[in-house]
Amino acid sequence: MKKYLRLSLPVLLFFAIAGNGWAQGVLKGRVIDLQNLALPGASIVLQEKGLGTITDQKGDYSISNLPEGDFEVVVTYLGYDSQIKTVKINPGETTVLNFKLEEREFESAEVIVFGDRLKGQAKALNQQKTNSNITNIVSSDQVGRFPDANIGDALKRIPGITMQNDQGEARNIVIRGMAPQLNSVTLNGERIPSAEGDNRNIQMDLIPSDMIQTIEVNKAVLPNMDADAIGGSVNLVTRQAPNSLRISGTAASGINLLSNQPIWTGALILGNRFANDKLGVIFSGSYNNHDFGSDNIEGVWYNSDNGVVLEEFDIREYRVQRVRRSATLALDYEISPNHTLFLSGMYNHRDDWENRFRMRVSQLDDSFDEGDFTQSSPGVYQTVGRVEFETKGGLDSDRVKSARLEDQRVYNMTGGGKHLFNSLQMNWSVTYARASEERPQERYTSFRSRGQNVRLDVSNPRFPLAILSEPADNLGIEFNGLSEQNEFTFDQDLNVRLDFKLPYSQKGVLNFGLRYRGKNKERDNNFFEYEPVNLESFGQTIGELPNRNYSDPNYLAGSQYAVGTFIDPDFLGGLELGNGGLFEENDLPEEYAPGNYLAQETITGAYVMADHQVTEKLSAIAGLRMEHTAIDYTGNIFDLDNETVSSATGDQSYTNFMPGLHFKYDPSSNTVLRFAWTNTIARPNYYDLVPYAAFSQEDEELERGNPNLKAATAMNFDFMAERYYDNLGLLSFGAFYKDIDDFVYTITTQGYTDPLFGTDLQYSRPENGGTAAVYGLETSFQRQFLKNFGIYLNYTFTQSSTTGIEGRDGEDLELPGTADHMFNASLSYETERLVLRLSVNYTSDYLDELGGEGFEDRFYDQQTFLDANASFALTPKWRIFAEGNNLTNQPLRYYQGIQSRTMQAEYYNARFNFGLKFDLFE
Repeated sequence: MKKYLRLSLPVLLFFAIAGNGWAQGVLKGRVIDLQNLALPGASIVLQEKGLGTITDQKGDYSISNLPEGDFEVVVTYLGYDSQIKTVKINPGETTVLNFKLEEREFESAEVIVFGDRLKGQAKALNQQKTNSNITNIVSSDQVGRFPDANIGDALKRIPGITMQNDQGEARNIVIRGMAPQLNSVTLNGERIPSAEGDNRNIQMDLIPSDMIQTIEVNKAVLPNMDADAIGGSVNLVTRQAPNSLRISGTAASGINLLSNQPIWTGALILGNRFANDKLGVIFSGSYNNHDFGSDNIEGVWYNSDNGVVLEEFDIREYRVQRVRRSATLALDYEISPNHTLFLSGMYNHRDDWENRFRMRVSQLDDSFDEGDFTQSSPGVYQTVGRVEFETKGGLDSDRVKSARLEDQRVYNMTGGGKHLFNSLQMNWSVTYARASEERPQERYTSFRSRGQNVRLDVSNPRFPLAILSEPADNLGIEFNGLSEQNEFTFDQDLNVRLDFKLPYSQKGVLNFGLRYRGKNKERDNNFFEYEPVNLESFGQTIGELPNRNYSDPNYLAGSQYAVGTFIDPDFLGGLELGNGGLFEENDLPEEYAPGNYLAQETITGAYVMADHQVTEKLSAIAGLRMEHTAIDYTGNIFDLDNETVSSATGDQSYTNFMPGLHFKYDPSSNTVLRFAWTNTIARPNYYDLVPYAAFSQEDEELERGNPNLKAATAMNFDFMAERYYDNLGLLSFGAFYKDIDDFVYTITTQGYTDPLFGTDLQYSRPENGGTAAVYGLETSFQRQFLKNFGIYLNYTFTQSSTTGIEGRDGEDLELPGTADHMFNASLSYETERLVLRLSVNYTSDYLDELGGEGFEDRFYDQQTFLDANASFALTPKWRIFAEGNNLTNQPLRYYQGIQSRTMQAEYYNARFNFGLKFDLFE
């Protein structure tokens, strides 16, 4: 049935290309507000003909194929007064007609304060209303309305979106229950390469929110968009050159309550037009310096012969300094009214200096299986285990700073043009992008001893504990290992696109185009182990070397979690590991060779799409997209017996045809009904395809790649009903259904036996599932009321089911990443000078990773974030502000099998910022 729909429906619905001859007139222009700022999403209609269009991000519009004559042109925009102008169209000429709109003064019960924040909401609502497909829009002003340091934190407030956090910041995006690898992120319509080594995920915490003008979330992609977006596509639109001089900036500082260290933030935007307004230039720069950390506990639960206990338990202390630097530059030049060239670039650079101090108790499963324990009270035991104290650091240098340095950089440069040849519109662009992650001279030292007396407390499984029975034994733990490693990953893209628009009648436009995406991704790591030549003189225990106690009575997980004493990272960083007289160096390819790989991917595509105004109220888009994928990859396999490394190569090649159909029906000027039928794809992670085998003999863990993985495909159905309000409000309700084939999931099996690597292993690998069904409901409401108050609410309900999970047939398993409930609420109070806002974000728990059985499944627990911000306008152009994030100290929490059984709990505490913003314009 699906195959029949995919192949036959577009043929039946494509419109015959016919017309009454090509007209010669073209109408172009720009729509701006009284501050000379662009108004994207404005509706432009020629009343006599019923023809229309909408403005783009620069506020520009164009209508071609117009007959000679006089026309009344009407511009409408939510929150602004409509405007009507008369224009004369001459054959063979381009006529320019610009509009400047004024904010509407609402009367009677609808009186509201139309401040700068509401202007941002107006831009977002107008774009969402006039877009052809189902989208959610957040403008730069709306991003500023919430206390969000990065784009990921801003995204989590959109209906149907939740974020996976890393070190207290939103990093990976989940759209409508679709895991990060099932979604795409683009910058001005072009894919962003990933700086991470083993996946396609885009690090959303890399991009500051103040570098972006608009966030577009496409939940039903059009045929002219890249199809690798089963969950959806997030497009980040950078700032466009203003219509006059504009200088904006932010200077702020704050404090993190965990580290009690200051936060420093600065941003600057400069833009203007030159050469009789033909040349537009805008520069944006951003800087953020944040000292923070986290208090973390982690456990692996084990169903022993004597009950459910911990197999392994960690107490971890993280200390992190994160510095972000970002810059964008965009130029556009109007050669003539019909021809424009543009050049834009963006650079993001994030440094993370991290020290981690990890106390680990392991091999508890052996003790309980052998009955080597005594129970002192219910859930509290005295037993023996292996105890390890590990310090993570780096070389003591000006750059590495005795910490693990993670240097991530992403930059891209795009050049292109927009051209109008009579009735034919042509847009083209060429983009070069590169992402990299480097970890230079990362060092670890561990001290570990077996047979240590340990106290195990699982009486409250939400707060389990395994720790030395006698804290003084910490200093006697013996030297185990010393290592240094270097990691480097880069991802390089070359993208080309060519798009055409050609009217085939007064009611329809034919869109068609070509697409090329070429990618090279490589990971090149190494690992060296060092043995002291004279261990006795070096120091055999923690107590014999420079050390420091990192236990904190105010540890956020609880004062019972005393992490203990560790080797000082400055001592670790200062060791002369290259001195052969002090240390013996051993290259350990088994530690890094399986992780190194090279992947080359080429995607070529083409599309055709008809956009037809069926009636005055009904429009339809029907199209077909073809994408051909070819990927070659080279990995490494380590022969454990012979201690040799051999390369393994592979390739895949396949073609997908993906039709799409979109209907938009406007029962009234402010009511929109939408329906979409789309087909999308999600390609496997590059590293998952590599036939590698990574084995840790010490931890008894085995990971393998799967060269037989298939790309996941999905057929999607979406419906959305929207009611917009002139005083800047929205009530919407939607439903969606996704039928997914060959979804990729990661499964972990305990007690696995491998012919090469032994028995009783923890074995993880990616697999294709059978089918998955994901369906749900979305609703959103936002209104201004009682003149000064505003409310913003959205809720998403999602359900899923799967088939074909290896070893789990007959179980009712949901698709990993699918949260049943997502809810956002925000209450604001706004006058002409004062803005107050309180925001809450809730996501219910969901399955994150499958185990070999239900006991081993890992779940991402529910989370609730409470944030607040306030600002006060000293003058119309200068404002002071204050922000508070994570006021409830919401931890990142995973649980194993059942919600009460903590697998990880990581706490970050709240953070506050205070600062000054200015916006100077002509």
